[in-house]
Amino acid sequence: MPRCERPGCPATSSHRCAISRASLRDLSAKILDGTVKLNRSSRLSDDELIAELVTVRGIGRWTAEMYLMFELRRLDVWPVDDLGVRQGYGSAWKLDPPPTAKELAPLGERFRPYRSIVARYCWAAVHLLRGGTDPALR
Repeated sequence: MPRCERPGCPATSSHRCAISRASLRDLSAKILDGTVKLNRSSRLSDDELIAELVTVRGIGRWTAEMYLMFELRRLDVWPVDDLGVRQGYGSAWKLDPPPTAKELAPLGERFRPYRSIVARYCWAAVHLLRGGTDPALR
C-alpha cells in the first residue's frame, strides 16, 4: 500500500494508509463514469449511498457506514458489524456474550433516528468499562 502523503497524517514508514492504489483508481473511475455520485450524496438515502459505495473495490459496508457517520454526519447509521459497537452495547446493557450483528440489528430500532449517536456511546462504553475491545472476540 502507498504511504500517505497528506500533511499531518499519522502514517509513517511503518504505518500505511488503509486504502490501496487499486481502490483509489477504482473509486476515481466509478466517480468519473457516474457509478458513484458523491456530489449528490446529501440527497441519497443511506441505503442508496451504501449500495453505490460498495461497488468500489476495497469499500465494504462498514467503510461506507463510517463515511456516512463521520464525513456526512448522518445521525441514523447503525453499524452492527462493528466489533466495538457490539461489545459496547453488550457492556452497557449487561449482555454476556455481546450481541451478534444479526441480534444487534433489531435492538437499534428503538433508537431511530439517532442510532449513530448510540453507536458512539457504545464505542465510548468499550473504552470506559473495559479499556478496549476484547481481543478474544476479534
